[in-house]
Amino acid sequence: MSNPSQSDWFTEQFGDEGTAFGLEITARLHHEQTRYQTLDVYQTKTFGRLMVLDGCVMLTSRDNFLYHEMMSHPALFTHPHPRQVAIVGGGDCGTLREVLKHPGVERCTQIDIDERVTWASQQWFPELCESNDDPRASLLFDDGIAWIKNCEPGALDAVIIDSTDPVGPAEGLFAVDFYRDCLRALAPEGILVQQSESPLLHSQSIIRKIHQDMAAAGFEHQHTLTFPQPVYPSGWWSCTMASVKTPLTRFRERDVAEKSFATDYYNREIHLGALAQPEFMKRDLNS
Repeated sequence: MSNPSQSDWFTEQFGDEGTAFGLEITARLHHEQTRYQTLDVYQTKTFGRLMVLDGCVMLTSRDNFLYHEMMSHPALFTHPHPRQVAIVGGGDCGTLREVLKHPGVERCTQIDIDERVTWASQQWFPELCESNDDPRASLLFDDGIAWIKNCEPGALDAVIIDSTDPVGPAEGLFAVDFYRDCLRALAPEGILVQQSESPLLHSQSIIRKIHQDMAAAGFEHQHTLTFPQPVYPSGWWSCTMASVKTPLTRFRERDVAEKSFATDYYNREIHLGALAQPEFMKRDLNS
């Protein structure tokens, strides 16, 4: 096997976990220092285009559908009739695209602090931005924590926290006070969704704390769904849903089976499978 030079590869190291992930690249398409972070876009040999923020993989052309579909469809098919949705983060617009596939959604407001991420997605990942001009879409470039705090009480049916890892600017999105503000902004049947890192690496730390913080904020129900995500640490990822009234382990199965739009990963059987939790997660979350 050949040993390509380091310059031909993008490698992200996860120091605390002692692991790394790499992709062979053929070109760097864009580089800039935005007001908030370093933004790079690469062309890779086998995963299409790659977006990197502050040296961390955000998405690739090849596998982003896994994340975007699982961050949106399970929650929206669990809610009985979602109409008003907010996405905090999500500047690449992939989750927005998936949310607006639901014909019953009347408004989806996306609040991301860094406009340049959306610009880069429009330039290099235009397929993710197909719904940006949908009249139901509202793209705001602002502080999502402040926006949720100032949101009219009970105005939203779903809040999707499509954030980076819980460090730096995103740390405030993984906090009891923020979850409490989300609860206030949600209608009684509303659902909160938080990207919740790797079940293999983080169930005892990040995921358990998310459950504890959501409960402390007043959410009676929490449930973590898992799904593959090859370019993220361990290749196995999760999102955690929370609600006060809406049961999270039941969903509108018939509506999923008869959905009017196409998906690449999500379907009824995938949703059912994602609800199942391995024994180690059950122990970690209940200890």
